[in-house]
Amino acid sequence: MGYSRRAAYIHKAMKPEALLCPRPGGLYCPPGDFYIDPTRPVERAVITHGHADHARSGHGAVAATPETLAIMAARYGEDFCAARQPLAYGESVGRDGVGIRLVPAGHVLGSAQVVLTWKGMTIVVSGDYKRRRDPTCPAFEPVPCDVFVSEATFGLPVFRHPDDKGEIAALLKSVAQFPERCHLVGAYALGKAQRIIRLLREAGWDRTIYVHGALERLNRLYEEHGVDLGPLAPATVEGGRGVAKAFEGQIIICPPGAMADRWARRFPDPVTAFASGWMRVRARARQRGVELPLILSDHADWDELTTTFAELKPGELWITHGREEALLRWAELNGQPARALALVGYDEEEDD
Repeated sequence: MGYSRRAAYIHKAMKPEALLCPRPGGLYCPPGDFYIDPTRPVERAVITHGHADHARSGHGAVAATPETLAIMAARYGEDFCAARQPLAYGESVGRDGVGIRLVPAGHVLGSAQVVLTWKGMTIVVSGDYKRRRDPTCPAFEPVPCDVFVSEATFGLPVFRHPDDKGEIAALLKSVAQFPERCHLVGAYALGKAQRIIRLLREAGWDRTIYVHGALERLNRLYEEHGVDLGPLAPATVEGGRGVAKAFEGQIIICPPGAMADRWARRFPDPVTAFASGWMRVRARARQRGVELPLILSDHADWDELTTTFAELKPGELWITHGREEALLRWAELNGQPARALALVGYDEEEDD
């Protein structure tokens, strides 16, 4: 019997809901009187990462990694909360007898799992996570626990993300095949854009990468936290015949919404690419008019999810915001106690 199974047996008289339970505002810790990633303003919050569906402004006190706090300040302004409590990875603090520790989640810069301990019980809230290597943030750290709260964004067997290097190689192959055209890559502003830039650098692309203005602030923040993005420049030039020549053979990265905006029409005949786990679904690529789908996600795919569950073997598995049904069936077939949490307010496509 593994650690978590023994712990679950020892604590069978104490329900996990005594330590953590779903409320309309999100996951709430009654003995510590705080929320994790609340969907509405609260007095005390622990934030797993900086994406907008998990990190909102208006809270009283916010505990998070220094990187996540910096991201929130960059997005919402310095007064996004009344008080900040930075917690480095591995640092432990206590509130009314509840231990709180943050460990890497491997999702984006500063992303963390929240490890709660109380009266011998351990609950881990993963936030969003992935298991594959990401050159912009520390890798996911598995923590033995009685309850593991997992996302399920790509919780269907069809979602098996290919190797990152292969997707970047496909992008560079297309650039070589169409040297007279620019490549316009849609990527979410926090995490995905910077990861693509670093993967391009690792693949040997040392030329200037052009970026939409909406990415510049977060790019600077990543560099301030030690992520070297190499030479970048704004994707802006004066109009006229020189536009096509200026961007021939270049890679331009922009938020997904900008691809359909008038901003994108300044680039004559671009190859449109979109980096997302949802590009596995070809119908979505066609709907967006994407010429070059790149299957790159900052979320765990089916194999990463189930491998994590099998590795941790928690006493209970709680599944939230995503496709729970298939994972619940997997848990049943593998003898893993599991339940779905009815949490609302988390956008599965905010940061895919």
